[in-house]
Amino acid sequence: MEQANKYHVIVSERAAQMLVSHAAFLAQTSPNAAERFTIAFEKAANSLERMPQRCPWLSGAYIPRNAYRCLLFEKHYLLIFQIADDTVYADCVVDCRQDYDWLLR
Repeated sequence: MEQANKYHVIVSERAAQMLVSHAAFLAQTSPNAAERFTIAFEKAANSLERMPQRCPWLSGAYIPRNAYRCLLFEKHYLLIFQIADDTVYADCVVDCRQDYDWLLR
């Protein structure tokens, strides 16, 4: 059996700050929800070590075509990332329930 490629996942400082911001917001009402969120992010990010191409392209009028992919986790959050060679760059973590048009411009 052939072993699948293993990618190195790098979480940008911006994505880490967004993650902390979302977790802090959740923790205000439910520490358990904040913990579930951070665990779900870790699982999602780790899952990108194998076959990150399974995730769909992120599309928008101002987003370069076939540049960013996205992975939905914990029902409402998108992990937005790029793949370069054998490295996955996690660039943003956004809450789909909020307006993130700023990201698409």
